[in-house]
Amino acid sequence: MKGRKIKTHVGLDVGTSKIVVVVAAENEEGAVDIIGAAIAPCASMRKGMVSDIEETVSAISGALEEAERMAGIPINEAFVCIGGAHIESSNSKGVIAISGVGGEVTGEDISRVVEAAKAISQPTNREILHVIPRTYTVDGQSGVSDPAGMTGIRLEVDTHVISGSTPAIRNLTKCVLQSGLNIQELVFSGLAVSEILLSKKQKEIGVAVLDIGAGTTTLTVFEEGNVLHSAVVPVGASHITNDIAIGLKTSLSTAEIVKIEYGSAEPESIPEREMIDLSKIDREEEQAVNRKYLAEIIEARISEIFSLVKDELKSISRDGMLPAGVVLSGGGSKTSGLLSLAKETLRLPISLGEPNLLLEGLVDKIKDPVFACGLGLAVYSTKSKAQRESKVNLSAVGGVPGKVKDFFKQFLP
Repeated sequence: MKGRKIKTHVGLDVGTSKIVVVVAAENEEGAVDIIGAAIAPCASMRKGMVSDIEETVSAISGALEEAERMAGIPINEAFVCIGGAHIESSNSKGVIAISGVGGEVTGEDISRVVEAAKAISQPTNREILHVIPRTYTVDGQSGVSDPAGMTGIRLEVDTHVISGSTPAIRNLTKCVLQSGLNIQELVFSGLAVSEILLSKKQKEIGVAVLDIGAGTTTLTVFEEGNVLHSAVVPVGASHITNDIAIGLKTSLSTAEIVKIEYGSAEPESIPEREMIDLSKIDREEEQAVNRKYLAEIIEARISEIFSLVKDELKSISRDGMLPAGVVLSGGGSKTSGLLSLAKETLRLPISLGEPNLLLEGLVDKIKDPVFACGLGLAVYSTKSKAQRESKVNLSAVGGVPGKVKDFFKQFLP
C-alpha cells in the first residue's frame, strides 16, 4: 500500500471500563485490512455515561496514540459508538402525500416520510440518534422494502427510533472533541456490533445480538432484515465483580482477577472441595475460598442479566421465538459456562459472535469480543452514506454530532 493514499476507517468505542480504537483500510481486493487496534482502561464512565470529563479525555487520547503508532498514520476523525442506560427506543409511523410527477415515489418523498416519522413527542433533554425505516406502505400495499419508483397517492413508513439523553450525548461528544478527534457519526452500539457479527440471513429469519459490557448489556433484535427491537439492560460484567468482592470480602481488583482466572457460571461442574488461594493473587490476602461458591455468585448475577433479556423478548412476543437464536458479544461473554446458562434461560440457540466478513492484517489482535463494537464501527463506515441510510437514516438525526460540536466550540481552544 506504499506510494498511494489509502482510505482508512476508524471506530471508537468509549465503554464503561475501556476505550477501544480500531483502524481499518480498504485494500485492493475489497477485504477489510485491520492496520491498527488499541485498548485502554477507563474508570471514568458509569453505565455508558461520562462521569469524569478529564479522565475520559485522557483515556481516549491514550488509546488513539497507541492506534496511531500501530497504524503509522494520524487519526483525525472516527465513527463513535454510543450506548448506555440512557438509550431508549420506540416505533413510529410517518405518512405523507406522494408529490412526484404522476404519483411516482421519489427519493425526496422517502426522505419526507421518514422525517414525518421523526416528529414524535420527545422530552426536551433527549435527542434522536437513529430513525430506521423498517417497511413502507404505498396506498395500502404493505411490506414494501423500497418504494422508489412505485406509483400511488399515499406513502407510509414504519420506523424504529433510537434516542439518547442530550447531556450524555453532549458529554461524550465533548470528550471526543477535546481528545482532538472529529466525530463523523454517532452510532448506537447495538447497530455497530450487529454490523460485524450478524449475517444477512440471520437478520432475515430472526436473531438477537447481546453485547455484555462492563456496566450495561445491549440487546438488538432483527427480523425480516430490519431492526425489530433494541434495549439496554442496566446490568453488566462489573456487577459480577462487585458481587464477588462482597461475597469473598476482598478488593475489587482481586475480585476481577478471580473472576477472569477462576470464574464459571456452572457451579454444578466444579468439585465441592476445590479451593482458590487468594494469597497467590494478593499478598495481603490470607484466605482460601471455595471455587464452587464463587461460581454460584457468578451464576446468580448472569441469570439476572438473562432474565431481564428474556423479559425484553417477551415484551415483543419473541421469547423463545428467534430461529437464528442469540449471538453473544462483549467482554462479559467470555465467562466459562455462560453459553449453556444462556441456552437454558433463553431457550434459544446460543453462539459466540465471530466476524461475518473477510478480515486481513491484525486479525489476531482483534479476536477478543471486546473489540466487536469498535470493529463493527470501522466496517460500518466502509459503506457509502447512501448504503447506510437505506436502513439507518442518520440524516434524520438532524446533525446531532454537528449540533453538539457547534455548541462546544465556544469552550474549545
